[in-house]
Amino acid sequence: MNKTLRNIILWTCAIYICGAFVVLKPEPIYLKTPKGWPKPHYDFSQNPLTEEGFELGRKLFYDPILSRDNTISCATCHLQATGFTHVDHELSHGIDDKIGTRNAMALINLAWNKNFMWDGGVNHLDVQPLNPIQSPVEMDESLAHVVEKLQQTQKYPELFEKAFGTQKITGQLTLKALSQFMLMLQSANAKYDRVMQGRENFSQGEQKGYELFKQHCAACHKEPLFADDRFESNGLDLDEDLKDIGRMKITGKKEDSLRFRIPTLRNIQFTFPYMHDGRFKNLTQVINHYNLLPANKHVPKELRQSMQLSDHDRADLIAFLKTLTDQEFLFNPKYSYPK
Repeated sequence: MNKTLRNIILWTCAIYICGAFVVLKPEPIYLKTPKGWPKPHYDFSQNPLTEEGFELGRKLFYDPILSRDNTISCATCHLQATGFTHVDHELSHGIDDKIGTRNAMALINLAWNKNFMWDGGVNHLDVQPLNPIQSPVEMDESLAHVVEKLQQTQKYPELFEKAFGTQKITGQLTLKALSQFMLMLQSANAKYDRVMQGRENFSQGEQKGYELFKQHCAACHKEPLFADDRFESNGLDLDEDLKDIGRMKITGKKEDSLRFRIPTLRNIQFTFPYMHDGRFKNLTQVINHYNLLPANKHVPKELRQSMQLSDHDRADLIAFLKTLTDQEFLFNPKYSYPK
């Protein structure tokens, strides 16, 4: 082989190899922040979103391989059509039909959260899945064994290579992939959003409900996320069976007794049952609780004065809350079980 031909072959191979690397390199995707929304809290520079990372996280989210006996997946308690929570029982159900102590929280707009879980026991999304994975009443598994099982499959090493450039699966990459899927669970196209954008109008009842919401509810459930990173007592008594003391379990502070995270109200129409223990089955029961709440020094000052809502007021308030339903989010095939 003459030198010229040899050089042509070498350059052709080099171009092909370099080109292959360009093709294989995951393309970044971005979570769009809607106009008027605050900046997300999550630091994307530490876990850049890619389509490959998202799809890997999606497969992991729906795969029961994360549990000890391969029967429980994240989606077992977090169903898309119900705002990524469960609706068929008050408390989460896990491995061996064991029952947890809390109602599963909806997974919506998590990029804007500073803390997670009802008691804020987790302060970063990348480690949040460790709680259900390691919980003896949820998945009852170790991350190390999850990694071992994933490594032994045919599909996952290849998927990790596409997402992160390596077939060596680690716990950190597994958690980052799950985060990439959960970060993209963005709900921002409810009727409320379209009204705020000037594309639709509230009905008379919805508008009245919105005014009532701003008067009685918005101090805790702040627009546009309709959530808050604070922990508050909302007047619920202690369940004698569960004995869940809320935030106090994390901080050890007496003043945090029965304080729980203020959850999002987005898609609230479909995320029943309500409260940390799932004690209320419908929105009417929730509003009646607040409407009849007796004076209580332990609740936020906004709740210490009776709401005194009439039957019509309560109906209007519910009408407004239903405008927070985002059908696109609830039925987007992008978030559904992977084929």
